[in-house]
Amino acid sequence: MTDHSHDHHHDHGKTTGLWHRVTHVLIPHGHDSADKTDSALEGSREGLRALWISLGLLGITALAQAAVFVVTGSIALLSDTLHNVADALTAVPLGIAFLLGRKAANRRFNYGYGRAEDLAGIVIVCFIAASAFAAGYAAINRLRHPDDVSLLWAVAAAGVIGFIGNEAVARYRMRVGRRIGSAALVADGLHARADGYTSLAVVVGAIGLAVGWDWVDPVIGLAIALAILFILKDAAVEIYRRMMDAVDPALISQAETALAELNGVRAVGSVRMRWVGHRLYAEVEVIVSPELQVTEAHDIAVEAEHELLHSIGHLERATVHTDPDVEGAHRRLEHHR
Repeated sequence: MTDHSHDHHHDHGKTTGLWHRVTHVLIPHGHDSADKTDSALEGSREGLRALWISLGLLGITALAQAAVFVVTGSIALLSDTLHNVADALTAVPLGIAFLLGRKAANRRFNYGYGRAEDLAGIVIVCFIAASAFAAGYAAINRLRHPDDVSLLWAVAAAGVIGFIGNEAVARYRMRVGRRIGSAALVADGLHARADGYTSLAVVVGAIGLAVGWDWVDPVIGLAIALAILFILKDAAVEIYRRMMDAVDPALISQAETALAELNGVRAVGSVRMRWVGHRLYAEVEVIVSPELQVTEAHDIAVEAEHELLHSIGHLERATVHTDPDVEGAHRRLEHHR
């Protein structure tokens, strides 16, 4: 079995800014080819940039909505504000995970620290659950103890601001998350999108209050809590699949097709992939002629990894095992399997 980990990435530019110098000191690093700036590191930078930009946008949105709530007393708006605050706070564990994921692999953490993103995803799911509980509690309490809501135009305006801010953040987070392969960042984007929809519900609540339906405000708040639960399910499923090493079956088929077309490959054996943070690792078997010399079989394995690096997005490296095309090649191992 041959583990080919040749440095295959093409972006070798160096960053000399203050942020690079600070993280160079704080984050362990090496100077071999595996530790150089590559697409995985650039993915972490993109993720961090997306987090801080979205944190700023959501922070401004939440502050504006909180100010309107203090003046108006709208429970629907309070629910929306709580959700926005929770969404903004998710940038903290995810940012820590992106920074931790940039640490070099070592003898204990052989695959590096990319799994920290999955742990951050769990924290994000907990934040979403907490915001659903807080919104539901406030809505039920207002149903039991009704109160007036003033300045309905301001409540509606705050809802529109919330929708615009959250939808912008959702699109940005999900676009970057899918580009760099981060399930946690995609889940965070889904969370922001849910906030946008709940903000529109605040506008509906303000309209209902304007026509005299006093019960609308707490009912909308309760509906927002239920909507958060649905997005909680989607985010939890996304993180669960990543924690269980699930990959899109289409990636496996794509790899099998690419390998089968290589010169010297008679057949393709097992193909396995797993995510480590926002990077993919693969283990594949290819069947070759038993008459090949070791160096020839090695060349086919190198070409196989090279082809996979070009064919599979977010692939960090592939371990390629060459099997001779003879019956009983693994007979010695059969009692272990």
